[in-house]
Amino acid sequence: MDPESFRETFSGLALGNVMAAAARDYKKEMLAKEKAQATTHDEVDLDELLDDPELEKLHAERVAALKKEVEKREVLKRQGHGEYREITEGEFLGEVTGSEKVICHFYHHEFYRCKIMDKHLKALAPLYLGTKFIKLDSEKAPFFVAKLAVKTLPCVILFKKGIAFDRLVGFEDLGRKDDFSTRSLENILKKKGIIDDKKGDGSDGEEDADDFKNRKIRSSAAQDSDSD
Repeated sequence: MDPESFRETFSGLALGNVMAAAARDYKKEMLAKEKAQATTHDEVDLDELLDDPELEKLHAERVAALKKEVEKREVLKRQGHGEYREITEGEFLGEVTGSEKVICHFYHHEFYRCKIMDKHLKALAPLYLGTKFIKLDSEKAPFFVAKLAVKTLPCVILFKKGIAFDRLVGFEDLGRKDDFSTRSLENILKKKGIIDDKKGDGSDGEEDADDFKNRKIRSSAAQDSDSD
């Protein structure tokens, strides 16, 4: 090959290499631009989402629902819900008619089984704010003991809208034994519809009043946070 032809061929190869390199650089640049544009679009979409009126509406509705729930809890607390309280015979009618759901334990202060029932009802009261938990000394309430035909103690009478619709007499529904668990009593009260069925509470096993302390603490903490 003569020198002139060699120079032409070499120049052609060099030009080809330059073009190939330029093509690669161009492709890299385009890919970088596409990536940058995609990132920019993502950021813009996020900003648009944050300013979305539908999202703002859902947020406002959620805040309103939470506020309404807090107000409802405060009303129930003022009505005596959230704790296990002793009442007098003179207060009885006002208490059972003043709330939609009421559990009233007729007891005798010397009866051991009444003390067992007290322990379990006291553990449940803070967990079910929608139901009022009260107790009444049967010796000091002869009128209502006779009126409601209370003959065996402990006697736990369940009220809905001021009407007695069911009762637990002694420990008949609890296996007729003294060592029943708080969970057992809780399940019976759920079946009778006097306390709400709290779905997904995480345990199907037996649980006694001592085990309920943790749940009670969590419930109290939640109530305190609502009031803050």
